Amino acid sequence: MIHLLHTADWQIGRQYGQFDTDDAALLAEARFDAVARIAALAAQRGVDAVLVAGDVFDTQAVSDRSIRRLFGALAAYAGPWVMIAGNHDAALADSVWSRAHQLGCIGPNVHVPLRPGVVDVPGANLAVLAAPLTQRHTYDDTTAVFDTLGTSPGRVRVGLAHGSIAGRLPDAVDSANPIAADRVARARLDYLALGDWHGCLQIDARTWYAGTPEPDRFRANASGSVLDVRLPGAGAEPVVEAVPVGRYRWTQWVESLELASDAEALAHRLDGVGADEVLRIELSGQISLDAWQALQDAAARAAARARALLLDTDRLSLAPDEHDLSALGGSGYVGEVAAQLQALQHDPGQAAVARHALRLLVQFQRERAAGQP
Repeated sequence: MIHLLHTADWQIGRQYGQFDTDDAALLAEARFDAVARIAALAAQRGVDAVLVAGDVFDTQAVSDRSIRRLFGALAAYAGPWVMIAGNHDAALADSVWSRAHQLGCIGPNVHVPLRPGVVDVPGANLAVLAAPLTQRHTYDDTTAVFDTLGTSPGRVRVGLAHGSIAGRLPDAVDSANPIAADRVARARLDYLALGDWHGCLQIDARTWYAGTPEPDRFRANASGSVLDVRLPGAGAEPVVEAVPVGRYRWTQWVESLELASDAEALAHRLDGVGADEVLRIELSGQISLDAWQALQDAAARAAARARALLLDTDRLSLAPDEHDLSALGGSGYVGEVAAQLQALQHDPGQAAVARHALRLLVQFQRERAAGQP
């Protein structure tokens, strides 16, 4: 029995520019924590090896400190690690991998093949056929070499690659770095461990994407896990289990608000947001000024609890009712401006500016009223 952990797309050094600085720093830190949890899981389960299918680093320009920290995070598992370069950290002549070697931080139990070939895992009946990327994008199938790579009879053959299975991934996935859908059969593989798609995805019984172990985008693609892979022997079908290791849950809400009850329901839902959530909310429709204020308050409370919250209100219009206009000074100049801005919210060329201006006007008038005796 060969027992493996399959993981990929750690993206160490990833930046989160859409978030506040503090939130971005903690999201980046979570990627190191996920690696440490993988190492602890590997030790706990006593696996024969951990396979990392590319994009260990998010960029070639990651700092030396981050390189050292990454390899330090592997410490809990002293067994074999086999990791390859992906498109973000391709094995160029001068790369993050060459710097890692120069820094001397790659331990003797960590195998980093920089060219296609076979890694015979010490102490296990396992041959890893590795296909690291040597450039960011190629339109040749780097796994084609697996068909010709020989291994000892009876040895379990596991492929390790980074790219896109032709015709099997969702739309809009980059077509570079293609991998033949029947590579397992062609190369007589017992299992093909893949990286590049950031969600956990089964292509067939022997071909899997592990996905990124720490979610990093607003897409429901089953990220946040590693794969526990058990291979009874050469030729036997693997038993694969997805094991959650991620900390933060990234979710997106798309809400259309038309009635006061819609805004109330959303505010109630926001009250349930927890500390490990990274949430993006996209709002459209229209609401009254009172509903807008209540919704802002609910979002502010949720943002204080959540790891991060992004609120997109670009398509949400304010619709002041008679009470709102009266509070704004409906019979005077301010009320006239508010009515004009309300109308301009429906003009495609001026909607965004009008919405922003009306919100500023509401905020100014409320702050002014609050400051009066």
